[in-house]
Amino acid sequence: MTGSSTQGITTVLHPVSDLTKAKAVYAALLGVPAQTDSPYYVGFDAGGQHIGLVPGGGPQGMTSPVAYWQVPDIEAKLAELTAAGATMKESAHEVGGGRLVATVTDPDGNVLGILQDR
Repeated sequence: MTGSSTQGITTVLHPVSDLTKAKAVYAALLGVPAQTDSPYYVGFDAGGQHIGLVPGGGPQGMTSPVAYWQVPDIEAKLAELTAAGATMKESAHEVGGGRLVATVTDPDGNVLGILQDR
């Protein structure tokens, strides 16, 4: 393999059905209050990890947690992944603060998240 390496999993998003109840559980689990708290997204930063709660799975229709791997060049990593057999699910797009995200599925349909901070 000659591709670019990842910088590890830095973000995990969880779809939730009741944002208020989920926020209380994750605050208790992580031991920190939410740093981002809005009707469409609640985010926690704990121990170098970002945990996000997405009500109803958000516009991407998440049905299970998605781990996002940090990469230095999202387009290069997406090209490597699709060349290796992954299928593009959600192309790279900005979600705010200069952050780009994308998702692909592996051959078994598992969703893999990729993110790049500019």
